Amino acid sequence: MFEHPQLAALSAIMRTGSFEAAADHLAVTQSAISQRIRALEDRVGSPVLKRGTPLEATATGARLVAHADALARLDAELDTDLGRDHMLTLCLAVNADSLDTWFLPALRGHSDRRFQIRAEDQDHSADLLRSGEVAAAVTTRAEPVQGADVMPLGALRYLATASPEFVATHLKDGITPKSLAKAPALAFNEKDRLQKTWARRATGKDITLTAHYLPSTRGFVEAAILGIGWGLNPELLVRDAIQRGDLVTLHPDLPHDTALYWQTSRIGKGALAPLTENVKKAARRHLIAASKASSF
Repeated sequence: MFEHPQLAALSAIMRTGSFEAAADHLAVTQSAISQRIRALEDRVGSPVLKRGTPLEATATGARLVAHADALARLDAELDTDLGRDHMLTLCLAVNADSLDTWFLPALRGHSDRRFQIRAEDQDHSADLLRSGEVAAAVTTRAEPVQGADVMPLGALRYLATASPEFVATHLKDGITPKSLAKAPALAFNEKDRLQKTWARRATGKDITLTAHYLPSTRGFVEAAILGIGWGLNPELLVRDAIQRGDLVTLHPDLPHDTALYWQTSRIGKGALAPLTENVKKAARRHLIAASKASSF
């Protein structure tokens, strides 16, 4: 059995980023935190932290943090069943586009919860759930990862947009393989293949795009308005810009709908239930129903 104070110390270090901040968080001395970590390392026979700036967990340490988080959810679930309050930090993986469009209202009304959200591409967020780094994730994976439950949310609709000036300069001959290969695109990061996928659907050919990398959903929209590049933007964020004429849709008949799913750990799932209900309501208000979505 692992001692709870030792696991709590490690978890606090990873949440706050330092021994000193972890001590403040747990209302103990920094010396006590150091002693607990040494005892934990003696218990497992290997380091749990990489001492550096910033502090990082070793593979063993990361597994222990995931274990501590699972135990915390079980404790919270039990306290709820017993009618007792329990403050709990929940780690979530949510893609940036969902954070900037529909997800945040789901966090309201949870006075006994604190949320630590990792912005992660929706095609990769389930990996964090599998490793135990998060308790729940918004993902594109319909099949649940091991030890998780999955709930369909609907689809987030994207439109290929650019400024009128950009179209007049770079796409005056229409949406063709040649024009898209030369016109600067926008991409969130190296993982983002949305523009390439849309270009293949629009032209019937695989195209090597030249792109600006811009890891900001709202910055993505602003860059398109400024004529820096073209890209796929959530319809929820560009409706007004299209109505004003600041953006035009490159191919009105070719939206891209990304189906999203909510995957949650089965360990301590009762502690996640109120959040899951809120996520379901927020998705119902803002996402496209699966029956209306069109996907690549």
